Amino acid sequence: MTINRARRRSAEAPLVLTTDPARSLSFWDQTAFWANLGVSLIGFTGAVYVLQPAGHPQLPIAGALLATVLGTLLGTGMVAAAGAVGARTGAPAMANFRGLFGTRLSYLPTLANIVQCVGWGVFELTVISGGVRVLTHDRVSHAVVILAAGALCTVMAIWPLSVLHILRKYVTVAVAISMLYFTVQLLRHPLPPVPGTSWSGFFPGVDTALAVAVSFVPLAADYTRHARSARAATGATMLGYSVAQTWCYLLGVVALIQVGGDPDRIFDTFLGVAAGWLFFAVLVLRESDQSFANVYSTAMSLQNFLPRVDRRLLAAGVGALATVLALGVRDFTGFSNFLLLIGSVFVPLCAVLVVDFCWGRGRFGWDLSESAPARPLMLLPWLLGFAVYQLFNPGSVEWWARLWTAVQNALGVHPGWWSSASLFAFAAAGLATGVLVVIERRIARD
Repeated sequence: MTINRARRRSAEAPLVLTTDPARSLSFWDQTAFWANLGVSLIGFTGAVYVLQPAGHPQLPIAGALLATVLGTLLGTGMVAAAGAVGARTGAPAMANFRGLFGTRLSYLPTLANIVQCVGWGVFELTVISGGVRVLTHDRVSHAVVILAAGALCTVMAIWPLSVLHILRKYVTVAVAISMLYFTVQLLRHPLPPVPGTSWSGFFPGVDTALAVAVSFVPLAADYTRHARSARAATGATMLGYSVAQTWCYLLGVVALIQVGGDPDRIFDTFLGVAAGWLFFAVLVLRESDQSFANVYSTAMSLQNFLPRVDRRLLAAGVGALATVLALGVRDFTGFSNFLLLIGSVFVPLCAVLVVDFCWGRGRFGWDLSESAPARPLMLLPWLLGFAVYQLFNPGSVEWWARLWTAVQNALGVHPGWWSSASLFAFAAAGLATGVLVVIERRIARD
């Protein structure tokens, strides 16, 4: 039994899509993985969008903390639900959409996910470069850092399960110690008073924290398919990611308040404490987990098109592409808005996936083969949810926002403090899918 357990733990992810996955990830392997994804340099700076929601006065500290906790728990719940589907089917994220839409129609979310994952992979490499630049005061060139980080992330994506075991043993512990150290150091000093705060931006703040968590919905099953049980996968995702992101954002809120809400100065608070550079270096190195996850999930998405191509070749190609793109990209102002627009695709898609899997055809087992028949009607609730999301949050891409602002005016819909694009889109898509499920059952019965 000991030998079999050791073999199971040493097993790697299958090379082609047609091979059953190794069920080698324990509860604590997965918890550590999701905890590492929940901590990010982007999370510290991104806390400004919870603390200072667009178009609203700054939230009071209690409001920002509550918005972070509520948004994180709701978003992580969506990630855990999508991951549970993968744990039960044993299929990666995009292959599960074969059962929902049919094989050919599953290429639609797959293409969106490839663009999203490559974009975020490039973005994370530039974040690592920025962190090194802060640490070394621009003594290390951007190109050297990008090449080194790109090579590291690519190697990690080629041996993903081995990496997850290493994360649990070593990296998660170092990250937890660093986070604890910064928490103690920052809370030693009283926070300055913040005048003119208001709770009017509470739900937009919730939506921000939720949206960050939901960005992992189209990646979750790529990892939970290797879980030993769906219960372990769900519990590990909820525990690891929700605790880590909440901690990360709350620490970011405290740091922002100490620098007067200026995100450009937030890392001054980390580097200004005793030995802060050492613990900050741990967080910069840990950022490679984010890029690794995006590179590996891009390779798994590509396998939905090319099920018999070795995933190691795909991962190597994606890693090289992300590295080359990161070498030439510095300003992500416009592109990050585009990535967030694509990310909004997956909030309603998660609802459609989970409802159909739990109450629709998924109850009896989806057809995940290369010849799975098309189910075009299931596109309707997805598109409805996407439209609802844009109606309440048109985003920051100028031409796109103008289009949806016109729709808002035509329908007389004007989002207020109560608006949550993610929750409304999820609910609309889920309810519409439920209606289709009932209709399908009646047709089958008749």
